[in-house]
Parts: sequence; C-alpha cells; structure tokens
Amino acid sequence: MSPGRRRAEWVISVGVLLLGCAATWVALQLPDGGGYARVGPNVIPRVVAGGLVLMGLWLLAEVLTGGWRAAVPDDPAARGEHAFHGRAFVWVAAGLLAQMLLIGHAGFVVAGVALFTLVARGFGSRRPLRDAAAGTLMTVAVFLFFVRFLNVGLPAGWLRPVLGGAGL
Repeated sequence: MSPGRRRAEWVISVGVLLLGCAATWVALQLPDGGGYARVGPNVIPRVVAGGLVLMGLWLLAEVLTGGWRAAVPDDPAARGEHAFHGRAFVWVAAGLLAQMLLIGHAGFVVAGVALFTLVARGFGSRRPLRDAAAGTLMTVAVFLFFVRFLNVGLPAGWLRPVLGGAGL
C-alpha cells in the first residue's frame, strides 16, 4: 500500500470520527420534546450522529489493522464502469418526463405504466407490450396498496371508472 493511500485512509477515518463527535455534540443540544411517545426532534440526529461515530471507529480500526479491506481497484473496467449510453439516458429521461406530465391528469397508474415502459426500453427491452403489461400490474398493485391500506390519496385520473372509488 502506498504511503499516500495510507495517509488518506487515516485522514478520512479520523475525519468521519470527528464529524460524528461534532454531530453528537450538536444533537445533544437539541431540545427534548417528544410528548408521550418520547420521540422528538432530537431522535434522528442522535441516531445519525451515533452512526457516524461507529463508522469512524470502524474505519479507524481497519486502518490500524492493515488498511481498508476490499479497496476500489484503479482499473475502471475492474470497478464496473462503462461508457455513457446516450440513447438509454434519453429513454429514461423521457420516462421521467412522461411521469411528471401525466400524473396530474392521466393518473398514477397511467403515468407509472409510461414510466415503466420507457425505462425498460432504456435498459434494452424490445417488448413494449410486455413491459406495459408488467408495468400495469405493478402500478395497479402499488396504487391499491397506497389508497386502500395506507389511505394515501393518489390521482386515479383516466382510470377512475375502472378503479372505482379509489384515489382522488
């Protein structure tokens, strides 16, 4: 292991530990005010601060016992990097745009099917009917789960007659 890499591991490990200690100090300054459930605005910051301290200690222990394990290789191919695929990016971006444009008027299910189908195309699928059918099954299941079980109002849109009273 090169001296520069060893020094970088030390700096990062100590930095994460110090960040965790600082976050712990700030989190302990937050007021307790959780009511009867005793969960207030200080719980999550304390959990995150504790996690940072634990991660800093873990990284420091790795450095002290020979360096970080499973280091990232220097070769881009060994890291799994690949070239940018412009067409795939355009298909996925089109799916996100379709989702944003359709969800308000066409509804959650129609927008979700459009998103699923276009993203599947971006990932190389050449079977849009199969993708639309799979997207329909998944988005209807998600829609009904949120609307019926979690009581979250999602827009039914064009499928309101089919979905009955479910959704907004």
